[in-house]
Amino acid sequence: MTTVIANNILEQLNTLILVVNELGRIEYVSPSSMRLLGYEPQALLGEGWWDLTRKNRHERFVSKTEVLSLLRTRKAFQPLSFERALTASDGSLKWILWNVSYNEDRTLIGIGHDITARKQVEFQLLEKNRELQRKNTETLQSIQYAKRIQDAVIQDPDVLKKYFADAFILYKPRDVVSGDFYWFYKKGNKVFVAAVDCTGHGVPGAILSVIANGLIRDAVLKSGLEDPGDILRFIDRELDKVLSKDDGSLAMADGMDISLAVVDTGTQTVSFAGAFRPLLLLRNSEITEYKGSRYPIGQYENVVKQFDTTEIPIQSGDRIYLFSDGYVDQFGGEKEKKLNRRGFYELLLSAQSMDMEEQKSFLDYALNNWKQDIEQTDDILVMGIEI
Repeated sequence: MTTVIANNILEQLNTLILVVNELGRIEYVSPSSMRLLGYEPQALLGEGWWDLTRKNRHERFVSKTEVLSLLRTRKAFQPLSFERALTASDGSLKWILWNVSYNEDRTLIGIGHDITARKQVEFQLLEKNRELQRKNTETLQSIQYAKRIQDAVIQDPDVLKKYFADAFILYKPRDVVSGDFYWFYKKGNKVFVAAVDCTGHGVPGAILSVIANGLIRDAVLKSGLEDPGDILRFIDRELDKVLSKDDGSLAMADGMDISLAVVDTGTQTVSFAGAFRPLLLLRNSEITEYKGSRYPIGQYENVVKQFDTTEIPIQSGDRIYLFSDGYVDQFGGEKEKKLNRRGFYELLLSAQSMDMEEQKSFLDYALNNWKQDIEQTDDILVMGIEI
């Protein structure tokens, strides 16, 4: 009666009990093998366990060799618990978590718990992680290729130095690609210089920057425009066409801020127009700010925009700065606030005795010192030219 009760209990348990002798033959299998694996205990005795619960000869050999090694050394696996997959009678896999101990008669006792449901969840998570990793890799590869395209569009900053007494471009994308970009072009005695800040950063900003770059080139190279205000009006009008649908409705409300200067070395003047961006003139330890129009390029509250051109007399030694808002809006300092324009202007004044390349290094160092461990807030672009 006691044996019958014990067998009934073992049969209901979600646990396998296995006894293996020193020759690797199975001496006992609990009745629960029928419910868990679909095999009668008697069929699994002797070599039946190895023949039926392993998919092929190689698996049978490896599994039995592991057990015989345990029996010879009388040392359990490290750790004492280990997982193994068994083949059930219907061909499905059952994962069992085994705990091993020894009898005094030199037999090995294995107590196994069915963990198939848990393993299935683990495999599903693993597969999802692999899929996410694959998609992430594809995305990163696409972004890297986008960077190659953007790098091909953006000019070599060292060329700008050939057009002036000295110059620098501090260009620090927040992400791999940038919504900020710079543009310059020499036509006779005139040098066109632009600092452009497109809506957003990363890939969306970079796509818009490529569009904007093409529009500036069209305005100056194809349409022959030379007045900065006329150029901004052209870009504003053409961008509206690019971002509009066939029915005339606006597909996107994105745009850009621009600081555009035309330096005429013949007349010793700078013509300037800005869309939400200023121009700075540093002369004799004094900074003069020329404000741009209070409109961006692109859709803006259905107002009639006016991009005015300002003529600025210049002289040898003057320094002109164009910049996006990334530098002045960077959070940092003890109170983790924005640097703001005042802090930026103070940095320019403190660096006025340096040549332009030294200024670039100084501004980069000052920015890193300001933000410390805070992430870069936005794309950063600062252009400096010396007349």
